[in-house]
Amino acid sequence: MPTATTSLKRSQSSHTDKKAKKARTSNAASEKTIKRSRPVTQPLPTGDEGTSEDEDVEAFEAGEGQDVEQGDVDDSRAPKDPNATRESHQAQRVLQQQRRAAKPHSGLLNEAKQAWSLARQKDLTKEERAKHVKSLMDVVRGHVNEIVFKHDASRIVQTVVKYGGAKERNEIALELKGKYQALSQNKYSKFLVTKLIRLCPTHRTSILLEFQGNVRRLLLHREASGVLADAFELYANAYERSLLLKDFYGKEASLFTFTTGSAEDKEKSKLGLAGLLHGADKERRRRLLTAMQENLTSIFNNPDKGAVSHAIVHRALWEYLVAINDLEDEVERETLRRALFESCQDVIAEMVHTKDGSRVVRDFIAQGSAKDRKQIVKALKPHVERMCKDDEAQLVLFTALDVIDDTKLTAKSLVADIANAASALYASPQGRRSLIYLISPRTRRHFTPAQIALLAETDSVRAKTSKKDEKVRSEEIRKAASESLLAWLSEKSAEVVRDPGGSLITGEIMLSSEGDKTAASKAILGLLSTPYPSSDPAAPHLITLPHVSRLYKLLLQGGHYSQSTKSIERSPSFSPLDFATQFIQIVGKDNTVSMAKEEAAFVVAALCETVVSAGDEGAEARKALKSWLAGDVRKELAKDEQQRGRRVLLEQIASL
Repeated sequence: MPTATTSLKRSQSSHTDKKAKKARTSNAASEKTIKRSRPVTQPLPTGDEGTSEDEDVEAFEAGEGQDVEQGDVDDSRAPKDPNATRESHQAQRVLQQQRRAAKPHSGLLNEAKQAWSLARQKDLTKEERAKHVKSLMDVVRGHVNEIVFKHDASRIVQTVVKYGGAKERNEIALELKGKYQALSQNKYSKFLVTKLIRLCPTHRTSILLEFQGNVRRLLLHREASGVLADAFELYANAYERSLLLKDFYGKEASLFTFTTGSAEDKEKSKLGLAGLLHGADKERRRRLLTAMQENLTSIFNNPDKGAVSHAIVHRALWEYLVAINDLEDEVERETLRRALFESCQDVIAEMVHTKDGSRVVRDFIAQGSAKDRKQIVKALKPHVERMCKDDEAQLVLFTALDVIDDTKLTAKSLVADIANAASALYASPQGRRSLIYLISPRTRRHFTPAQIALLAETDSVRAKTSKKDEKVRSEEIRKAASESLLAWLSEKSAEVVRDPGGSLITGEIMLSSEGDKTAASKAILGLLSTPYPSSDPAAPHLITLPHVSRLYKLLLQGGHYSQSTKSIERSPSFSPLDFATQFIQIVGKDNTVSMAKEEAAFVVAALCETVVSAGDEGAEARKALKSWLAGDVRKELAKDEQQRGRRVLLEQIASL
């Protein structure tokens, strides 16, 4: 039998293992890198987003990506005899070892792989990993530049960068100086470049400077495109971004501006194209805009390369569009904007997922003609559901709803698709905002001041390019969305109301939509008709959920509480009396009385207040409530007035 000391040691060991496992999990979570925003034209990933630069060795261990030697034995042609097959495999291994040994740096790679196999293990303490990484660095030091282009050696160097300290990272960054452009174009070493940009901030500027003069070409390169996109969107500061953008401004800007590296030049460079155009004469302005137009067109003419979806291109495009809008000559301004729109109209959907791309498309919608707007809507229609779930892309949809006068077009192409996707949207904050915007646009209850300010950027242009009154347009959009949303709520109320986010969208649909809400009200109130309190502790009654009780109180009040007026602002398109009457009929006496005695006193108090404020119209409902709550029920409630909501409820019962 184990002794007490043995049991104690086992317990301590188990506790230590759990703490170590928890620490490793925490470290892994903290090291997880953010990813670039995904274009709405790309399908959502089913699992992790592809193979990233952090996945160091699993594919290599499985043989993935290893070069196939000519003359290797084909397993499919191996003899069926087990002994012959074994001999064939042994001969193949010997042949492969001989060929690898004949390659340059074979001894170095073998030694590095032995140290690498120890350093890359996941279940290591900090001290053990530092020891193995130091050994690995001692092997590759001075030879990084020679081996880094190989697929296996590149992963070895990545491991040093990933797990090593600042000293090891800086050593590797210095050894590779002058080679970053070539490294970014290699399908193996490109991950190393991204790692160094992310983890070596002191060398980031010098690395990005090596790309100058070739940024546009590299953006159209299959391997290098992602390196530049990650650097610009995820890791670079304002000055470093300006270094990458400078290539879009043309050779004149690259050769003769911001070349000293002084603090003054750095500040000017952060202004981008606006800084170059400030104080420039008419001829120089024309040259800069012409060069930028040609450079952007070269990107748009190669949509299959993927560069049109990157934030760096969208930033350059937005700077160019702002410069056009600032031109004094209206004819020139319209000519350049028309040429720009025609060059990129086919790739509009590739832009909406970034901040600058969203601004570009929203400006196109606001400034465009009816034909232009129709073309944009046509391009966006296949991606409406994905756009609703994206913070930047949904702003494009909202601007289209705000600006386009042809509400029949938006109702058919946008509103219908958003409303039909309600079941997939209501669970996320972005999706709920998309649904709410159809019936209650720019409400401060669901949209932040920053979001409202972004949407308001096109208001001044809308006043010139849109003819329909703003209120009329909103009413038509609301009417087009109401029927579908109410029908969805009637069908899915059980799952929607139970969800905290779903209860929010339920309240907005009921208060702000137009049309007959009888079916939706019955469906919502039917959820409370089950016996209260619930006999099953594992399935509590719906009204016990805080967000659900707030929803029913909101609907019985008929509107939201306003902090400015210190009163309830009732919705003109919702009748709280009708809802209260249905509440009495569907929920019934037993549940209403039980709710008053338990956790839903505030809900019953709102019910009483509504029928009292209705006057003669609510006389019948008031009479029913008085018969239910007066007498013994009221006395029972008065025994403990301090219980949550009871004092308010007693006041309302007294007014019946």
